[in-house]
Amino acid sequence: MTGPPPTTPEPPPMDAVLYEAGFPVDLLTEEQRLVLSELTPQELTVLLEVKSRLDAVGPEVQAHGEIAGGALF
Repeated sequence: MTGPPPTTPEPPPMDAVLYEAGFPVDLLTEEQRLVLSELTPQELTVLLEVKSRLDAVGPEVQAHGEIAGGALF
């Protein structure tokens, strides 16, 4: 006897994915959350990649901003 076919687990809610990636989801407006909730999987991948790349250079850019007062950056 066989049971129902296994179901694919639901992906985590978009808010949870973005929060884990470091986005300040709790500070976004409802309209902003709606826009993000409508991203395609490809758009989400691009957004997370860009965020990762920005985070990777964040401390360097922040240090320049503190030294130069942000005048050049």
